[in-house]
Amino acid sequence: MAKSKSTFMKKELEKKRLKKKEDKAYRKEERLKNATGGDLDSMLAYVNEYGEIVSTPQTKSIAEEGEPAHH
Repeated sequence: MAKSKSTFMKKELEKKRLKKKEDKAYRKEERLKNATGGDLDSMLAYVNEYGEIVSTPQTKSIAEEGEPAHH
């Protein structure tokens, strides 16, 4: 009787292991499917004249206005 119980437990553990492996593969596939490319432009952040973080760079005219004039 003890032998059948240990065999049953081994089968249950194997089922759990396979289920966990399948779930992990599914999550990996979903993550790859929904990936948003890791290009450099999407990772850059800029700081505007007010010190706020923005996703677009500051234009030249705005940057030049803040500089002191050289005589």
